[in-house]
Amino acid sequence: MNSFVIADASQCIGCRTCEVACAVAHTSGGLSSLNTASFAPRLTVIKSAEVSVPVLCHQCENAPCASACPQGALVAQNDSIQVVSSRCIGCKSCVIACPFGAIRVVTSPQDKGEPHAHSEVHKCDLCQGVADGPSCVRVCPTSALRLVTPDVLRQQREERQRQSAGESTHSH
Repeated sequence: MNSFVIADASQCIGCRTCEVACAVAHTSGGLSSLNTASFAPRLTVIKSAEVSVPVLCHQCENAPCASACPQGALVAQNDSIQVVSSRCIGCKSCVIACPFGAIRVVTSPQDKGEPHAHSEVHKCDLCQGVADGPSCVRVCPTSALRLVTPDVLRQQREERQRQSAGESTHSH
């Protein structure tokens, strides 16, 4: 079972701190190296008159994005769906297949000496390699984002089973 980040729309204030933290976590030069061209968070805060909430990858079991990728660039690994950048050809098949709109293709500016710009998939990777987990969860000022792991899901299920068993013994 995969881990994932869940967003509570009732707690989100739409400040976009999570987007900045995500972009910084995925930039080798840190905050000072970010600009409009390099700002590429792997989640998107959607704001409307009714709701503000980050949209990010659900790390689906049997992920439709992974099934749609002709190059096998999306793989199940480390309790999540990860991008193998070297395989990505930027075809956007995964973008079309994602039922949550949580994947996008980002085109990097063309480097000197390269024949063309490079496009690749960007999606939440749960900040793989970051010691204290997803940056968005850590920085959210209202705790609207929460990391859900297989252990947390198992504990919640067991607690609900105990509650359900208790309710059924009291109703007879």
